[in-house]
Amino acid sequence: MQPRGFVTLAVFVAALAVTPPAAAAETLRALAQAAGLRFGTAVDVKALQTDATYARLLAHEFDLVTPENALKFSVVQPERGHFDFTQADALVDFAEAHGMQVNGHVLVWDQQLPDWLAHGHFGPDELKAILREHIQTLVGRYRGRIATWDVAAEAVGEDGKPRETFWSRGIGPDYLALAFRWAHEADPHARLRYNDYGGEGDGIKSDGIYALMAELRQQQVPIDAVGLQMHVSLKDAPQADDVRANMARLAALGLQTDITEMDVMLTLPANRAALVQQAKLYGEMLGACLAVPQCRSFSTWGESDRYSWIPEFFPGQGAALLFDADAGAKPAYFTVRRVLRRAASRR
Repeated sequence: MQPRGFVTLAVFVAALAVTPPAAAAETLRALAQAAGLRFGTAVDVKALQTDATYARLLAHEFDLVTPENALKFSVVQPERGHFDFTQADALVDFAEAHGMQVNGHVLVWDQQLPDWLAHGHFGPDELKAILREHIQTLVGRYRGRIATWDVAAEAVGEDGKPRETFWSRGIGPDYLALAFRWAHEADPHARLRYNDYGGEGDGIKSDGIYALMAELRQQQVPIDAVGLQMHVSLKDAPQADDVRANMARLAALGLQTDITEMDVMLTLPANRAALVQQAKLYGEMLGACLAVPQCRSFSTWGESDRYSWIPEFFPGQGAALLFDADAGAKPAYFTVRRVLRRAASRR
């Protein structure tokens, strides 16, 4: 059964025929490919199914998609042993129809857990069995179709030490290594990633993430990459040189890096000066990624301001993405396009 308000294929085709912000050769996805990079965004699947403009822009400008919520534990396994892949299947099908790569997000996280799990009473062995089944069911279902998985997220605290989470309390500190090994068993060819916020540049947390990655690599855990989320504002963004240095030291461990969830919140209503500063920051962070060969993708956490998570969680803040609420290109879009064009010309 199709979800209520599902946009038919005919509507999608019509939407894609609308004049895009840029000619095909000048889209973000085309320029990024020419520069050797994937350019992506997080996707609200309900918006994808109901907003034709959203779908058209997504297919035109991006070649990498991450489900914002469709693969989180509470959505995909709302009842124990009952898996609902309706939203995830819709996104994967859309991605394949439009030549996009998919990043699976997220297998092990301390939030958005279903009530049956969060409020259940499970011993360590039973909890291990639950987590293993969950990971291997998801990764196995999309084997060969989802190229990269965020296996675990936000396991390091602000103090740089391992964060105490639902999973660490229930299973023990080895839950991370187990999760990566179970994901690798389910799809040996998938690229497996650890994803976190606040550790993009230098500082205590980035050092903690580095130490955790070094420990996992020493244990020969099958981890391939680190995702740097990059949820920032104009006041708290890292320096580009620090981001490059951090990526370089992770590369020395044998790890690739990605900027996975970038947005730059502004005080609303955003004025022209703030939008120009925002554009500069997007360009600098993209430039840092392009300067490190092991940085393989750059993604924003949302396509347009209409569907951004920020206003709900940070009242009075928003306007954080490359496209405004009407899907119009903002100064940040043109700066990003210019940086990609320059990088592509050098190859």
